Amino acid sequence: MFHRVWRTGGRAGAASVVLTALAALSSAAPCQAADPIKVGFGMALTGGLAVNGKPALLAMKIWEEDINAKGGLLGRPVQLVYYDDQSNPATVPAIYSKLIDVDKVDLVVSGYATNMIAPAMPIIIQHNKTFMGLFGLAVNTEFKYDRYFSMLPTGPSPKLAAANEFFDVAMAQHPKPQTLAITAADSEFARNASDGAREMAEKLGLKIVYDRTYPPTTTDYESIVRAIQATNPEIVFVASYPPDSVGLVRAINEMGFKPKIIGGNMVGLQSTAIKTQLGPQLNGIVNYDFWVPAPKMQFPGVMEFLRKYQERASAEGVDALGYYLPPWAYADLQVLGEAVEEAKSLDQGKLAQYMHSHTFKTIIGDVTFGNSGEWTKQRTLEVQFQNIKGNDVKQFLGVDHEVILEPVEYASGKVIYPFAAARP
Repeated sequence: MFHRVWRTGGRAGAASVVLTALAALSSAAPCQAADPIKVGFGMALTGGLAVNGKPALLAMKIWEEDINAKGGLLGRPVQLVYYDDQSNPATVPAIYSKLIDVDKVDLVVSGYATNMIAPAMPIIIQHNKTFMGLFGLAVNTEFKYDRYFSMLPTGPSPKLAAANEFFDVAMAQHPKPQTLAITAADSEFARNASDGAREMAEKLGLKIVYDRTYPPTTTDYESIVRAIQATNPEIVFVASYPPDSVGLVRAINEMGFKPKIIGGNMVGLQSTAIKTQLGPQLNGIVNYDFWVPAPKMQFPGVMEFLRKYQERASAEGVDALGYYLPPWAYADLQVLGEAVEEAKSLDQGKLAQYMHSHTFKTIIGDVTFGNSGEWTKQRTLEVQFQNIKGNDVKQFLGVDHEVILEPVEYASGKVIYPFAAARP
């Protein structure tokens, strides 16, 4: 196994020192024919995003092993080179500068999450690299970079995709809700998601009675819920990252807050550890997801991958089931690997051209990229947590407690409405 791991240490300043020291020690040996093809990235292995970053890394390691067992790419083994970005956007530019300028990686992919992808983009663009973004919401809207490709099924209008399935569920109820509250973390992802919610509100004629962001360092979520509750909204749209998603769910339960429908874009509720931690407190929440093991979503290869992942999850200390991010992290590298093999090149322009012009068959289904690098067709799921009892992980193995509501072609059940009717 060709495998080397570099990790940034401590805080951003310490990370800079480590990167400088590693740069001084790096070898300048010329590439040989048998040298590995190096794939470089940062990943959240510590900090608030590690709950999803660490499972993603295990999935990528499994792809590395699988592709090397088949002979690698272009007849060369593949080697992952990665650093811990500490869930801190400030570490990202230095990581990608080192990967490209010092480690001389052949290919680059992103780490997990919008907030970690956006700060990498200027470095990627400067070096004209083809770049796969893993779960980045509308990252390329401002950059408009023609070598960026998004591994996220939000389709050609990603900001709206973050909201429209949620509002489709809400507005199908009778009588139709009239009022909306929006709360979001003050971060790149949450701002993009809440932009979509505002656009949907205008389109649907909803009255926004509350619309505020909160700092990423927030610890008092009861005050946020109390302020929303005071405006008596029927719909509550939330855009949050894992630590605040947990805090908000706990506050909603502790305060007995019961709007007609609540959820939207709460990152972290897809994590097995968080599901088992919160248990019945999740009942009734309507939220996005990207894959659950419903029969219609068991694409070729995905269950075999999950078997490999789950066999190793405990020893690696990661998400026990791996439904949320791991299949997508594996598919991310499947796409890149196929592009290399079919283009028969590591030339970044040739790879981007191939990726724009072909459909990829992956373990999460067919993937086709449009001109912006987003998927040509949206496939965001809207799910509702229902009838959860206790905190046993086994109840989350199937789809009985995480019911797909939208899109209709993947639906596995019906919404329990209003929110109070689904409460324990």
